[in-house]
Amino acid sequence: MLVVRAITAGDLEALLDMASQVGSGMTTLKPDRKMLGDRVAIAVASFAETIPPEQRDYMFVMEDTSNGRMAGVCAIKGAVGLEEPFYNYRIGTLVHSSRELDVFSRMDTLYLSNDLTGATELCSLFLHPDYRIGNNGKWLSKSRFLFIAQFPHLFTEKLIAEMRGFQAEDGSSPFYEGLGRHFFKMDFNHVDDLTALGKKSFIAELMPRQPLYVAYLPESAQEVIGKVHRSTAPARRLLEQEGMHFEGYVDIFDAGPVLQGRVSELRAMRDGAIATVEQGDAAPGAEPTLVSNTDMRDFRLIVAPSAPAGGKISLTTAQMELLHCQSGESVRTLSLNVRKNPHV
Repeated sequence: MLVVRAITAGDLEALLDMASQVGSGMTTLKPDRKMLGDRVAIAVASFAETIPPEQRDYMFVMEDTSNGRMAGVCAIKGAVGLEEPFYNYRIGTLVHSSRELDVFSRMDTLYLSNDLTGATELCSLFLHPDYRIGNNGKWLSKSRFLFIAQFPHLFTEKLIAEMRGFQAEDGSSPFYEGLGRHFFKMDFNHVDDLTALGKKSFIAELMPRQPLYVAYLPESAQEVIGKVHRSTAPARRLLEQEGMHFEGYVDIFDAGPVLQGRVSELRAMRDGAIATVEQGDAAPGAEPTLVSNTDMRDFRLIVAPSAPAGGKISLTTAQMELLHCQSGESVRTLSLNVRKNPHV
């Protein structure tokens, strides 16, 4: 059986193995022992609440309890950009007009910005290829929203998620090749690695501060602005189902879209509910439901074929063991799938 749970110090080796599967473009999950070791230590302190909320980095792992394997990982950073700069491009518009010549033109532009500084970030979502079946990716991604709904006071109202940008078949980034390489004079993977290690001062030192006209970029670079990596498209759709949306900010290296949302408007806040556990079997035909305990230090979440009714939810003994909860205790619930509104 699978369970999503808070990461522990003992998960470091498995996390390193997981990170080696990721490839380029995900700066928050590089197979670097020191970087991941430091991050796990911060995550453990985050769940223990021994560091301030804005410094926290909650990491979750999906564990296959039948064999102890790590099946996936995801995370929530309390706030970005407070200790090191957080850069994005904001897509804007400049208008050029001349009444004398009867010319009016609108030009898309890219502005280097720190507008998203301080926002809570969803990041580091990765599911091992062996477990990319059924709904595993869906509920790994959505597990974070139940955690946020249970502890909303720990997060900022603005929520963001940087999506991995489009890459060509050979792994190169058309946007980076059309823009970034001119300023950084190094390969995309090298820049990506430097950013992952927190070395970001070169961005401010080398990137132009004035607006960049999109029309001046090669067509191959223009076409991928706001587009996601092929393997990231499903993750984008899942986040959009939960209340995230694109508002014109993109990554400065690969132009992947940055999705934004408001914690108060998330589906988990609107449709989620607290229910009391009672021992029993699932109701026939019940829709799959995300169920988490309410314990910060030992947060655990599963998918159960059992919908809450009358303020209660039926769980089997095995499911309660996975959640580390007992009959009579409270759990947080949310339907795995978005219910369609029949009136729309």
